Amino acid sequence: MLGLDFGFTALTWGQAVMIIVGGILLYLGIARKMEPLLLATIGFGAILANLPLTGIVDEGGLLTLIYLNLIKTGLVPLLIFLGIGAMTDFGPLLADPKTFLLGAAAQIGIFCAMLVAILFKFPLEEACTIGIIGGADGPTTIYTATKLAPSIIGSVSVAAYSYMALVPIIQPPIIRLLTSKKERSIRMESPRKVPRLTKILFPVLVTIITGLLVPSALPIIGMLMFGNLLRESKVTERLAKSAANEIINIATVFLGLGVGYMMTAEKFLNWQTIAILFLGVIAFATATAGGTLFGKLMCWLSKGKINPMIGAAGVSAVPMASRVVQKLATKEDPENYLLMNAMGPNVAGVIGSAIAAGVFIGILGG
Repeated sequence: MLGLDFGFTALTWGQAVMIIVGGILLYLGIARKMEPLLLATIGFGAILANLPLTGIVDEGGLLTLIYLNLIKTGLVPLLIFLGIGAMTDFGPLLADPKTFLLGAAAQIGIFCAMLVAILFKFPLEEACTIGIIGGADGPTTIYTATKLAPSIIGSVSVAAYSYMALVPIIQPPIIRLLTSKKERSIRMESPRKVPRLTKILFPVLVTIITGLLVPSALPIIGMLMFGNLLRESKVTERLAKSAANEIINIATVFLGLGVGYMMTAEKFLNWQTIAILFLGVIAFATATAGGTLFGKLMCWLSKGKINPMIGAAGVSAVPMASRVVQKLATKEDPENYLLMNAMGPNVAGVIGSAIAAGVFIGILGG
């Protein structure tokens, strides 16, 4: 009878598999340094959730409380957006507003993945949530899942953050395929300096416009812009530092553990998870292609003044996508500096994916 109290006597093969999955996520986050803040915490959360007889995912259990009170309510993802806003410089976007179009073009990945998910017979709410993976924005994906498809939050979270970490591997072949050496070698002028008043007015105006046009996107955009206002006002430095450090760090811990709650064997080991991981690749690939192709159009319209590669940075994986563009540029021309030019579409992608998520939530009544 004493042996019944030991967890290994109740361990199922599914739980064993998920513990291994958690270990793989820990390896990717710690040893490979792929999105370590999230993959490490999600991996550990998955291990916790699948150890039997602990009660940790039962009613009143630790992970259950974290998920129900902090993740399902949408609180933690929104706190992360507050921190992202406090860390983000919208200067490159404001210096060249037309790059906002590149960020918008890259969001085509969201709609391509959504349509393919519908073909895979996913319900519309789940298809829209899967599509948000194409925005390359983990918090937005999780927030959308909490509102539209809580049952797949574990799968879409792992897919979103795993592919965000793989941006340096996924994007370069697509960019090289769609651009020529001459296009990749184009030099661009450095973005102009943006007045402080413009940087202060931007988050306020974006919040007002979003609230009037896409009210359902306001929780995400509002927190993002509030965090940015704290940063740019220069009179709330303590709050800005707290948002960009302590608040977002604490939120990240709870986000990872809360997602772990949804990664039990019963919820995760099914055909849907495999399909979602496959659709995540489609989402990222089409988002990169859409931004790059629109970049080629702008290159042609500008008579060769815009390097089309910066369009690929329109996904909201900040600043990884911009670094990919910079790396490819220096391979063609060691003195070509495109990082700040790419940051414009990159931060535009953050706004674009958040608005897309808000539209889905508003239409589907989440």
